Amino acid sequence: MEPSIYVFVYGTLRYKEKNHHLIKGPCVAEQAWIYGEMFDIGDVYPVALSSTTKKMYGELYRVSKDELKQLDSLEGYTEANSDDLFTRVSTTVFTDKGKFRAYTYLYNQKMDKDKQVITSGDWKLYQFLKANPIRVYYFAYGSCMDCERFRVANVESFFNRVIGAAVLVGYSMTYGFIAADGGRADIVECGGKTEGILYEIPFEAIDYLFHREGVDEGWYRPTFVRVQVGEQFYEEVLTFHVYEKQQELAPPAHYANEILRGAKGRVSENYYRELINRLHTLGKMDGIEI
Repeated sequence: MEPSIYVFVYGTLRYKEKNHHLIKGPCVAEQAWIYGEMFDIGDVYPVALSSTTKKMYGELYRVSKDELKQLDSLEGYTEANSDDLFTRVSTTVFTDKGKFRAYTYLYNQKMDKDKQVITSGDWKLYQFLKANPIRVYYFAYGSCMDCERFRVANVESFFNRVIGAAVLVGYSMTYGFIAADGGRADIVECGGKTEGILYEIPFEAIDYLFHREGVDEGWYRPTFVRVQVGEQFYEEVLTFHVYEKQQELAPPAHYANEILRGAKGRVSENYYRELINRLHTLGKMDGIEI
């Protein structure tokens, strides 16, 4: 049996991007990252350089030798030519399932100082913010299922278009962001299923969500997932997950109550019971309103 070949992609080879059709192999991780720094050089694709401190985000795939040759051709990479635009390197890829060694393509030319650094390290997010779409699909699986804080913040009108209860397959919900008073909800790409609420929101709501999720502080990271409502699938749906995942900790009662209040009667009954059972497992039931 041939050894597995893994490739980390961060630009036009990502899911739903224009060159993704070249990848036939299975996706190992949608939420993958490496140490690297990404740039917009004014073309329709990003480039990246290696880094010891910066992170860049993408997807990890298992590919065949023939697929790898196609990717080499797309990137203009030849093993014999050191002047190629891109070079193929082996690097460590970090995922919720563990570490992998994989190939990726880094820029092989001198970077002009005036080129735009993509500070988020995420090409999809960078394009999304530049596009400034009128409406956005947003998947809430934690306290944003509940409307109370929307009312307090006077942003309730942003979240009045509810598509329905949604299912995110391949991710499990944990309380993996640790605040001073306990855990906060996170999604981990390690199998399982997470249910939540799919909203259609105006782009103006993004500032509120980024602030609430502590994006600038490095708490939660915007990402895009595929969810299902009934028989319909929704692609490129905005959600948030934790930058630096930590060991799970029971949430405070006020936060757990927000999740249960937002979930009750909206997600499936089985999933609602799973939320309660998880709190039992974590030893957190004092002050919980079921």
